[in-house]
Amino acid sequence: MNKTYNKILIATDGSEQNKKAVTHAVELAKHFDAELHAVYVMDIKSDFGPKSYISPDVSGLMAFLRHEGETAIQYVEDIAKNEGLDIKKWIVQGHPAEEIMKLAEEQSVDLIVMGTLGRSGIEKFLLGSVADKVIRSSKIPVLIVRK
Repeated sequence: MNKTYNKILIATDGSEQNKKAVTHAVELAKHFDAELHAVYVMDIKSDFGPKSYISPDVSGLMAFLRHEGETAIQYVEDIAKNEGLDIKKWIVQGHPAEEIMKLAEEQSVDLIVMGTLGRSGIEKFLLGSVADKVIRSSKIPVLIVRK
């Protein structure tokens, strides 16, 4: 058996666009008999200043995002189980690109799989892109699956 990839990390946001990336990650894990990890990053801004219109009590938001994360991770787990695979699940808080790369390094993964909305031009420049940040900064190979 070819062991090019021993550990694969799928970064999921639970979106419809991400489902294709999940399928790719599961298929790769099955093909390479690799350990599959799934991560959802709760991106909560902690810069509540005096001009903020959002209450610093973000417990409701945290609960909502945790539920969204559990749903996204459960989707990955269901797809993996259909293929006879188990997964390691992670729900973390922070800046998505940084947390994805941090977890990938901590868990010594061989490949990061991510989806993208396919932003380009001025939209990507203005909004930034988690996938773009990971591609540019990761020491680990990254597979981007377009929608």
